[in-house]
Amino acid sequence: MTAQEVRLCGLLLQEHFGEVVAKVGTHLLKSGAQNLRTIIHETGISLDLVKKSLCVLVQHGTCVFSSGRKAPGSPTEYRTSCDRILRILRYPRYIYTAKTLYGDTGELIIEELLQRGDMTMSSTVKTVADRLTQNMEEGRSMDYSEVSSAFSKLVETHFLQRCPPMAGAGTKDSGTPATPATPAIPGTPAAPVSTAPPTPESFPDCYRVPHVTLIGRGKRRLSNEDGEDQRNAKKTKMDSETHGDEGIYWQVNFERFHLHFRDQAIISAVANKLDQTSSEIVRTMLRMSEVTTSPTATCTKPLSANEIFRSLPSSYNIPRPILDQYLTLLVDDPMEFVGKAGESGGGMYVVNLHKALANLARATLESVVQERFGSRSARIFRLLLRKRHLEQKQVEDFAMIPAKEAKDMLYTLLSQNLVQLQEIPKTPDYAPSRTFYLYTVNQLPTARMLLQNCYKTVANLIERRLFESKESKRLLEKSQRIEAILASLQASGAEPEQLTEVEEMITAPEKQQLEALRLHINKLDSAENQTWKGSL
Repeated sequence: MTAQEVRLCGLLLQEHFGEVVAKVGTHLLKSGAQNLRTIIHETGISLDLVKKSLCVLVQHGTCVFSSGRKAPGSPTEYRTSCDRILRILRYPRYIYTAKTLYGDTGELIIEELLQRGDMTMSSTVKTVADRLTQNMEEGRSMDYSEVSSAFSKLVETHFLQRCPPMAGAGTKDSGTPATPATPAIPGTPAAPVSTAPPTPESFPDCYRVPHVTLIGRGKRRLSNEDGEDQRNAKKTKMDSETHGDEGIYWQVNFERFHLHFRDQAIISAVANKLDQTSSEIVRTMLRMSEVTTSPTATCTKPLSANEIFRSLPSSYNIPRPILDQYLTLLVDDPMEFVGKAGESGGGMYVVNLHKALANLARATLESVVQERFGSRSARIFRLLLRKRHLEQKQVEDFAMIPAKEAKDMLYTLLSQNLVQLQEIPKTPDYAPSRTFYLYTVNQLPTARMLLQNCYKTVANLIERRLFESKESKRLLEKSQRIEAILASLQASGAEPEQLTEVEEMITAPEKQQLEALRLHINKLDSAENQTWKGSL
């Protein structure tokens, strides 16, 4: 965890949850696991606000808690991590992926769960159905069963999972009774108590959809209900109607989305390097092994050529000899996307996940060097990646670049920490005349450095956007009030003269200022999304 990561996490928490939550979250990042009393003492925030902040962090999965580490019965400790908070930057991509795979219904299901942290299935289905109905034509509505079907598909493909039960809580929702505690035998040491929080995968019913009794259709919100939102919310909470899934909460499975992003990156790279048919073969192999392959595995489970042939989409209509040729081409490719693991079944093939990602990272590094320092510097960088260690004279000869230019380029790359210099002395005194100076590239530290630069860039963009919004806060609030008045008048059937009169409350210079501000903020948002997408 670096200073840039902590700074970015603090800005994300401040933007989404407010300054108090950001202060508590940043303190936990810097201090590690702490109990409630220590957090209150060191942050100087009141007990009530610290409790509410921790509730918000736990609700959205950015903070976990467990029993104290010192001894049994110690106060509960809270901890958070940068990885959990940085997920917020990927929220738009999670939502877009759900829309691509499961349409508008899947998009709204993921959006609701990301906004609220966790929800029951019945509550999610009702909310999404109401939102879809609101955007439909008059007289049409969304059936609860359609939303339930999309929810079940997301669970079947592991994009959604049940929240793990709290420590010490019974699992009555899983349909099995809680296991009674075994009494200790006198004279035997007590079994060690695990302080680690439960994970969803350790819960046997993590991906089991409960039987929910939901019959009906989404309801359209009427215009005269706009002023009664708070009372309606309270009434909904107090509604005693049951659907059979009480106490079973669902959350987004972020790791499954990350595996999907990884697979898509590999498929896209194969399509760019070879062709669309090759990428479809790799897509089929990844789809066949997505359930059987561990998330941390270096490669997928071996698949025979016969299995791959039978699982290919019928629309491609690839003959078996052509498939064998494509598989041979993929195996022989220097990027090593696909490897051969045996000869049975027409040949056993695997997708080399770690090698593919390492090669993608390498290509990204080469691209960064080329964009920043030109094609000749990229040639030197690529040469060092391939040859590992080279002296300056060897770099000049292999890269076919004049000595003066090669020297300048090497020193520029060295000053940016993209290239490292290794000294190998012939004698213990490290005399320059008796020392080899070898240039090399350490791919992993270099990739981490570029990732830290991305963190810094995104944090700067967020800070600038927050500053721009704060500077024009009064104008933005005025614009929002006028937009709310116009929406209310339009809903009540006001005359055009009234609408024009309200619109004229914003002067022409203010309109120009608003337009320029929105354009600037949109550019900052776009740059933020592009920077973070490039760092994934």
